[in-house]
Amino acid sequence: MKPRGKTLTGALAAAAALALTLSACTPGSEAPTSSAPLTSAPVETDVSKMGEQTLTVWDQEVRGGQNEQMTKLNAAFEDKYPNVTIERNSQSFEDLGKTLRLALSGNDAPDVVQANNGRNTMGSFVKAGQLLPLDAWAQAYGWTERFPASVLKYSQYSTDGTTFGSGSVYGLPQVGEVVGVFYSKKKLQSLSLDVPSDWAGFESAIATAKDKGETPLLLGNIEKWPAGHVFGPLQGAKAPAEDIEKLGFGNAGSTWNTPENEAAAAELADWNAKGYFNEGVNGTEYDAAWQNLAKGEGVFLMGGSWMAADLADAMGEDVGFFAPPATAGTGAHTTGGTGLPFTVTSKTENPDLAAAYIDFITNDEAMAVLADTGNLPVINTQKYAPASGVLKDVYTEFETVTTKGALLPYLDYATPSMGDTLGDSLQGLLAGKLDAKAFTDAMEADYAGFTQGK
Repeated sequence: MKPRGKTLTGALAAAAALALTLSACTPGSEAPTSSAPLTSAPVETDVSKMGEQTLTVWDQEVRGGQNEQMTKLNAAFEDKYPNVTIERNSQSFEDLGKTLRLALSGNDAPDVVQANNGRNTMGSFVKAGQLLPLDAWAQAYGWTERFPASVLKYSQYSTDGTTFGSGSVYGLPQVGEVVGVFYSKKKLQSLSLDVPSDWAGFESAIATAKDKGETPLLLGNIEKWPAGHVFGPLQGAKAPAEDIEKLGFGNAGSTWNTPENEAAAAELADWNAKGYFNEGVNGTEYDAAWQNLAKGEGVFLMGGSWMAADLADAMGEDVGFFAPPATAGTGAHTTGGTGLPFTVTSKTENPDLAAAYIDFITNDEAMAVLADTGNLPVINTQKYAPASGVLKDVYTEFETVTTKGALLPYLDYATPSMGDTLGDSLQGLLAGKLDAKAFTDAMEADYAGFTQGK
């Protein structure tokens, strides 16, 4: 940052917090949770008292509504605090990933950056001491009350970077993601089916659609990762959420070799063997699958909430979305997550200002701006749901999952190589080249190799 005035309160508070954190956490230990503040030193929350400041922010919100919401929020921050100028550097996700690592190790690091949640990005930055733990500001601003634990865990690490999903708060996200089931309302009506209220109802509807000559499930898996968004909800319906979290976050204490994980893998293979999917799923492109749903060539499509806008454009009011829970009336345990969290770099000269900015772009008023610009607010989601359409469904399901169910991590978060292991193993399972035991063995080898050094 390039300060045009002087304020040392935040820097001293951050230094104290970081020093106390590091002294309290030996390698391999877990940091205190964000509910226990790491320092009693005061933080400054009144930006108007900070003097003339320039805040440098790097983000990857370059697309349509994403760029629009950042433009509006930055302008609103500067209007509220005319003593602050925001210098924004917006890059694509790919470009930011390439430049951020070098920038954080240099002498001209930004103040606030969006950092990918995973171990090979945020985790490595935490381990290197390049990001500040934000527990003191989380307490001051009430972030642990604002954000459900199921969301906040995606921005939590132990200060040595060993444990993911708990520990200190290192950033806050703006948007949410949830994996569920898109469907054609016309198809369900023609099959005399209601929207399934639980996992058993969903399985029954798939079987009914097949019996009546329809393609029940559409999947394009040539890119390998899409099948993970089918397996993840299957696993969530069968295995304990706490075990999946350990597996997905790459934390020790779980195992892939369980009857529940094998049952999920066996069911996915069985679905394909029974012809529930379109032919040639491993040779079908991801985009082709959702486009086929729009063309009326299938009934259901399992995938992430980010597809809602494209499907709404193509299908209008015909498309709906739900996330089936294991038991009707509860929240689903399904794959999901958040957008890239906004973090504070350790080289900032005013962490109080950086934290105040993050608080501003993630508060309740910011969520309204996100909704107005076509994004999915990560908190108070249902409050901003549209009156109708598939986006209303998405908003409703995300709120239900994060408050009543379990938002489970993407399984490829776990290790630096898990994306390849998961993708290859799921293709093998769908192709009939791997059985359920071989699938879980392959996953266990990667997971255990990372967490136990095997």
